[in-house]
Amino acid sequence: MKIDSITLYPLQMPLVTHFETSFGRIQNRECVIVKIQSEGLTGWGECVADHDPGYSYETTGTVLHILQDFLVPLLWGQDLQDALHFQRLVAPVRGHHLAKAGLEMAIWDLTAQRANQSLAQLFGATRSSVEVGVSVGLQDTPADLLQRVNAYLQDGYRRVKLKIKPGRDVSEAAIIRAAHPDLKLQVDANSAYTLQTAAALQPLDDLNLLLIEQPLYEDDIWDHRLLRQNLRTPICLDESVTSPRHARYALEMQACDIINIKPGRVGGLSQALQIHDLCLKAGIPVWCGGMLESNIGRATNLALAALPGFTLPGDISASARYYNEDLTEETFSLNPDSAINVPTRPGLGVTVLESQVKKFALAAIALQP
Repeated sequence: MKIDSITLYPLQMPLVTHFETSFGRIQNRECVIVKIQSEGLTGWGECVADHDPGYSYETTGTVLHILQDFLVPLLWGQDLQDALHFQRLVAPVRGHHLAKAGLEMAIWDLTAQRANQSLAQLFGATRSSVEVGVSVGLQDTPADLLQRVNAYLQDGYRRVKLKIKPGRDVSEAAIIRAAHPDLKLQVDANSAYTLQTAAALQPLDDLNLLLIEQPLYEDDIWDHRLLRQNLRTPICLDESVTSPRHARYALEMQACDIINIKPGRVGGLSQALQIHDLCLKAGIPVWCGGMLESNIGRATNLALAALPGFTLPGDISASARYYNEDLTEETFSLNPDSAINVPTRPGLGVTVLESQVKKFALAAIALQP
């Protein structure tokens, strides 16, 4: 396929409520929406970089720079075959996985539309709906946390993930466990601990958690292996797995029991599929993490999480969890079984409302050969 034009929309969307992790609190979420026009079709992608370099070194500012000056120019004049062809073209650009993933998502959308298939069909998905949970950020007080969790359970969520950091970990998780003994519960540290300070997490072993996510440094696989030997609760890696290669390292080192697959973090859906296949072969369960996506990214996460290796509930959540207004005609709602239906129409399976994109856009950057 020939690329005719690409438009980049840096957005700022207000969240329903603030979201706080170990690296800070946000009230508004930034991202970059990618629109590709190719031979009469339009493909959409979502780059999940945020304003600040907390979760990743990439920001909306660096993404715009890398896309405009390095990645997009590599596509002009190419007869683009598929996402793997895209990955070969952009391989000379080291890193910048969030930027690559946003661009690749739009290419997947175009590829699926041309094949008259949904993304889920193209991926070989085996489920029509995906079990999901909700991620709960740090709250001002333990009472606020319990109130927030109770509200999400009233909404129908059956799995809850708590964000933790030193001093805000065992005691708060214990409050939720005491109130809800049978709840599927897990915690996420976002790299807030060292091998030494992580000793404070030992009492979590008594709370019957699904997993402890990314307790140690984002670039440290080996120390997770050492920590894993001292905990009964399964260890899940997120930030440490930035490619299929890193997933292989983690599995060979026995550094984790579970891997959280985020397409943005690993450089695109094509790379996420490879990690899924690697873990499926190794018998390691995976699940799909969230990055506060709009319905554009949410649609692709649902298609990915419908694959057979995704055996744990994902951080995908219903549209209303994060935004009062979203970017698509469709709204994703929670089913009574704490699942969300996978889109079935060709491409992403959603109708992007460009008027909504422009409403939240900080700029529109039009690129042509």
